[in-house]
Amino acid sequence: MRLTTKGRFAVTAMIDLALRENGGPVALAAISQRQQISLSYLEQLFGKLRRQELVESTRGPGGGYSLGRKSSEITVADIILAVDEPLDATGCGGRENCMGEDTGRCITHELWTNLNAKMIEYLSSVSLRKLVEDQLAKGVTIEASPIRRAISMEPVVKPIRITAPNSVFAFGNAFAK
Repeated sequence: MRLTTKGRFAVTAMIDLALRENGGPVALAAISQRQQISLSYLEQLFGKLRRQELVESTRGPGGGYSLGRKSSEITVADIILAVDEPLDATGCGGRENCMGEDTGRCITHELWTNLNAKMIEYLSSVSLRKLVEDQLAKGVTIEASPIRRAISMEPVVKPIRITAPNSVFAFGNAFAK
């Protein structure tokens, strides 16, 4: 059984998001840059994670993604299954036709089915919070929140440069020259 990049990247991105959950919504571009994952790939993954309500999106300036539930309530299995990652070690994909359509299961089918159950059991026992705590224990530092641009209530004052005559007399003098 192989866990593809889809599942690995989804878990990595969710850890990154959970590490920064107290700083407000996290932009996918920031996760992309920190984790070296394609932004378009992250957008696809986070669309699936959002549909499973593991993340919430906030639009507009200062927007991004935040966790849809507490990190202690999200498991690695939730993340992997949300991005359609198959957790199946059987050769037949669980259809019980390992030996071909007519011959049925192979002699190792039960072994791989039991492995599937153990994998799901283990991944269901590991919370996102635990992974975050592990990273913090290793000394991972979280940078200060980036300065967010906000819309100011103060008007922007720009000097006005006058290029046209400002009176009838100035207008007349402009033609006299």
